[in-house]
Amino acid sequence: MVEEIFEGKTEKEAIDKAVSKLGIDRDEFDVEIIESQEKGLFRKGKVRIKVQMQDDEEELTGSMEPENDDEKKLMEFLEECIRHMGFPGNVKIQSREEKKLNLEIVSRFSGILIGKKGKNLDALQLVLNVYSGKLGIPRKVFIDAEGYRGRREEALIRLARKTADQVRKNRGSRLLEPMNPFERRLIHTSLNDLEDIDTKSEGEGLYKQVRIMYRGMQR
Repeated sequence: MVEEIFEGKTEKEAIDKAVSKLGIDRDEFDVEIIESQEKGLFRKGKVRIKVQMQDDEEELTGSMEPENDDEKKLMEFLEECIRHMGFPGNVKIQSREEKKLNLEIVSRFSGILIGKKGKNLDALQLVLNVYSGKLGIPRKVFIDAEGYRGRREEALIRLARKTADQVRKNRGSRLLEPMNPFERRLIHTSLNDLEDIDTKSEGEGLYKQVRIMYRGMQR
């Protein structure tokens, strides 16, 4: 467990200092107030907090061992990539399937490495799959951090269902935010069982948008 002390006039100010210095989101660490002084007539308020974060090495317990030297090289390559980005951490094998290798980044900088809507993870995953192909690894590689992918999938399925209800109600269509191929496929699949709803991808490039449409609408 990694611990650091921060001080501010209020608890919020102390936490903001921790977020700024550590480069992580508020929900990525635990806070313990170790000193709190109320503002008085002749003294200023002061709050000292202890920030606790899981050490990268501690979270590697229970990970799978590399199956061969190529998998080991792949993990080392990803660790080197994030180290050069300035956000070091460790990489573990989360699971291995016939055509799929799931890696997880364990780092105190996970929030930054995930990026907005997971775009930093997507970029790292793209680079890693190119390198994996050169190594001859017969599996597609997926990268996660702090269970982000699972949370994102659940949120997208809820969004798809909610949007489907909206277009059914107004007999129209809605265009969702740009998504990567996996996320778009998830939207299409989650609505496949609805007979009155259609979906289609629109746009160019890697990040396209999904349009959710009422099947009876005039096109």
